[in-house]
Amino acid sequence: MNAFIDAHRDRFGVEPICRVLEHATSTYYAARSRPPSARALHDERLKTEIMRVFEDNYRCYGVGKMYHQLRRDGHQVARCTVRRLMRELGIRGLSRGAAARTTIPGHEADRPGDLVARDFRAPAPNRLWVADLTYIRTWSGWVYAAFVIDVYSRMVVGWQTATHLRTDLALDALEMAIWRRRRHQPSADLSQLVHHSDRGVQYLSIRYTERLAQTGAVNSVGSRGDSYDNALAESFNGLFKAELIRRHGPWKGLDDVELATLGYLDWYNHRRLHTACDHRPPAEFEAIYYRHNHSPLTTAKTK
Repeated sequence: MNAFIDAHRDRFGVEPICRVLEHATSTYYAARSRPPSARALHDERLKTEIMRVFEDNYRCYGVGKMYHQLRRDGHQVARCTVRRLMRELGIRGLSRGAAARTTIPGHEADRPGDLVARDFRAPAPNRLWVADLTYIRTWSGWVYAAFVIDVYSRMVVGWQTATHLRTDLALDALEMAIWRRRRHQPSADLSQLVHHSDRGVQYLSIRYTERLAQTGAVNSVGSRGDSYDNALAESFNGLFKAELIRRHGPWKGLDDVELATLGYLDWYNHRRLHTACDHRPPAEFEAIYYRHNHSPLTTAKTK
């Protein structure tokens, strides 16, 4: 009631509005002179924190992730309170659109078997990687991005962008994944790794499959035309497009897409909360795993 009066008092005056609404003028003035309640003050502090978290996380957190981030930051707040305050602030999490497929299918005879069978779970890092490509429209033409994701933690371990869809695009992302795992984990064993992708010619090329074989990894490929067989990788592509590309474009060309992707993946791997990781960032989730198991670094030194 008082908010309505405040919104229209300059046009109609307080007393005429109160007469029409049958609201006591003294009640209105008493409410305006009353100091803010403890709840109101608490809400204002929380609103400031909510806006900070929202802006620091690509403006994409909904109620669930906002609630968990605030709790991680030390704020004892209920989920319903977060929902109410976000509604009052007029902010909401993003909604993802449908993902589009970009890979060109290879020949049936060249296709390895599907070793994953849509079971996107892994008992440890470097047991199952998924790979896929996506595209970005820019002012200078299409830009393509390739990603390699560790299923255990959902960490993006390798990526590359280019203006073409040749094998080099996917292969460079794979090389980064291998290099990063062995750089940070010198004793990382990739001989138990299954690498899963769709039937794109990039992933079935001789150079790509030979590089996988050199690491001891096994190649796995989903069936033709079935996005569910590589659903985890396509789900990441959908996040990437929704959280970065569509929200922060338009894009001029390869250089600004590459720079923005670098920043986004640093946030995604080290700060973005993930439901599959018990509402922790992927890097933190992996660190917990290695704390509770023999550290690759420690194992390497004792050999």
